[in-house]
Amino acid sequence: MVNCCGLITVKNKPVPLKSIAVEVSVQGHVATVSSTLQYENQEKSPLEAIFVFPLPGEAAVCRFSAKIGQTEVVAEVQEKQKAREQYDDSLSSGQQAFLLEESDESPDVFKLSVGSLPPGEKASVSLDYVTELAVQADDGLRLCLPAVLNPRYQPQGSDSGSGGSALVSSVPAASVPYSLSLTARVSSPHPICRVESNCPLDPLNYLNTEKTQATVSLAAGHQFDRDVELLLYYQDTHQPTAIVEAAQTSAKPGSLMGDPVVMLSLYPEFPKDVMSTMTSLGEFLFVVDRSGSMSCSMHNGSGAQDRIGSARDTLLLLLKSLPMGCYFNIIGFGSSYESFFPKSVEYSQKTMDEALQKVKAMRADLGGTEILQPLKHIYRQPCLPDQPRQLFLFTDGEVGNTKEVLDLVNANAGSHRCFSFGIGEGASSALISGVAKQGGGHAQFITGQDRMQPKVMQSLRFALQPAVVDISVKWNVPKGVSVTPLSPPIRVLFQGQRALLYAQLTGKSSGDTEGSVTVKYSLAEQPVENQLSFSLKPTEDTGLTVHRLGARTLIRSLEMEERQGDGEKKGVKEKVVELSVQSGVSSAFTAFIAVHKVDGEAVQGPMLRRQVPTPNSDCPAPASNPVKDPLLQLISLQKASGSWVLEAALAEVLGKTEEEVAKPKPAPVDQEVWATVLALVWLYGFKMEAQEEWQFLATKAVSWIQAQKAASVSECVQAGNTLLGCQVQKDTLGL
Repeated sequence: MVNCCGLITVKNKPVPLKSIAVEVSVQGHVATVSSTLQYENQEKSPLEAIFVFPLPGEAAVCRFSAKIGQTEVVAEVQEKQKAREQYDDSLSSGQQAFLLEESDESPDVFKLSVGSLPPGEKASVSLDYVTELAVQADDGLRLCLPAVLNPRYQPQGSDSGSGGSALVSSVPAASVPYSLSLTARVSSPHPICRVESNCPLDPLNYLNTEKTQATVSLAAGHQFDRDVELLLYYQDTHQPTAIVEAAQTSAKPGSLMGDPVVMLSLYPEFPKDVMSTMTSLGEFLFVVDRSGSMSCSMHNGSGAQDRIGSARDTLLLLLKSLPMGCYFNIIGFGSSYESFFPKSVEYSQKTMDEALQKVKAMRADLGGTEILQPLKHIYRQPCLPDQPRQLFLFTDGEVGNTKEVLDLVNANAGSHRCFSFGIGEGASSALISGVAKQGGGHAQFITGQDRMQPKVMQSLRFALQPAVVDISVKWNVPKGVSVTPLSPPIRVLFQGQRALLYAQLTGKSSGDTEGSVTVKYSLAEQPVENQLSFSLKPTEDTGLTVHRLGARTLIRSLEMEERQGDGEKKGVKEKVVELSVQSGVSSAFTAFIAVHKVDGEAVQGPMLRRQVPTPNSDCPAPASNPVKDPLLQLISLQKASGSWVLEAALAEVLGKTEEEVAKPKPAPVDQEVWATVLALVWLYGFKMEAQEEWQFLATKAVSWIQAQKAASVSECVQAGNTLLGCQVQKDTLGL
């Protein structure tokens, strides 16, 4: 299964790669990645070559050129119709040209013909893209090089039939036929604490005493056996920051590129006491993909479960973790959709049992992937008073109408929050990230050997925890200067989420060179206020990352306005075209046009139209009999209220007979309390590594025990430790 990317021939064979040089320029939370790739045709005949670049979800290409011998291809952004005309003119005058358009459905793949590569000739391809860095759970910011810039190397003769999971990582560096050099320059308003990577780095080199600027490089001899990941850690990472980027000197003042642009990063800190309060309200809708591909296995390794099986286990966990008093429903979709209940039901032992019976019977038997109709059905149902509606969408695919789906989610974002989960390598990042972004939720990708459960429980925690609301941002600038926001206002931020807001600064002030911004929000009904100052005159030229991401943000908002039909009167389309051409960031109304500029005669050769590569649908078969997981067995025995009952099945999970479990129960204690304490002791004694998965149901069990006002709980814990051979403290359990 090779999803080819990089320089490939018309027959989908990779052109041999010689070297890759990558320069990364990081400004706080964002980066520009500039790369140059050298290729060589070692065949005896000319090759017709295409460059394919699957875009990382949050990235935008802003520059592309390719050079073959004396021939250079330069791609530039133009209005679509104009680009098409220029393309036709070039062809009719014998020049070779290529047109690159964003696919109407989804903006994930950049693909361009670079022409004919004669035998023995070298080709070099240069590409720049801008991206926002993802925030990790430990507050690190993550940059991961896409596969084009870090191809997996597999020595000749090694078994490649396993979909690349059996990669040989001990290749001697000398035998890898290509090399990668990577240098990063990092600058941030706060000191840079450290930069880590999963690949060896040369030591961090600070450029100033404040430690706000540094360079770092990948150590020589990179093995190409893993993703290259950089993790950046800043001091005071939860303090808001404002970065002002200087205007592009060649651009007209007053235009977006001709004015300074400021980027505000908001990454609120959630105090421990706030995080321990959980809401018990809410309507939870679990929307699960039941298309045919969900019968594929989760990964290519041994003992892999099928995706629908993993989804069933995840639903079991979710159903056991919901708070009493909330409402829920489960909707399966494929070519059609079906709901467990006609409308959401209150969570109780009865409705939970009913739902679990239906979960057991869930199969991947509903055909294709059609998300729009079930979403429309959900949005038509009236919301329940005081029960905020939260959607959890699970899918392993992509849809042909991503933009339509995102518009629908956006239009309903005021009353519906969406969390999304992309399962497997084929899930479209534009769809998964887009749904969460438009629906004010959080996106998770479950790939490789990842377990679905911890990621889903993390999102459930966000859904049950207080969020940052009532966010207001007020810009204060001197007379003569005006601020134009480029980002839509933000409505909500959860724990672990970060928002980046861009704004254009127009005009000049006679004296004052300082501006400031006041950010207010409330968290758990407590008001929070931050004020920060920034200089209107950025000191040095730091490139145009912030401008381009600001342009991309504004372009995406305007495109949405145009699709929702209120764009006509405002000349939205013209505005998008102007922004796109000016910033070099493509849009729905523009295209990259590339013309071969040749010394002498026109380049002859067949033309290629752009086709978005579709992920290979070879589907790894799941393990025939997945092992029964004792943790999931224990969880399936818990009652909706949070308690366990003393029964044979519980004894079996604990590795004892029913008699052995019943005997040491302290006399005055109720059987159900004893069973529940035993389950907790077992979880804390043997399953700490999976605590993220069972934390909610343990909290529920503790609340249940406390509500029983049972005497001798300490004795129970001691007796439980003795029986199970553990040493769990009563305090650890939260009792």
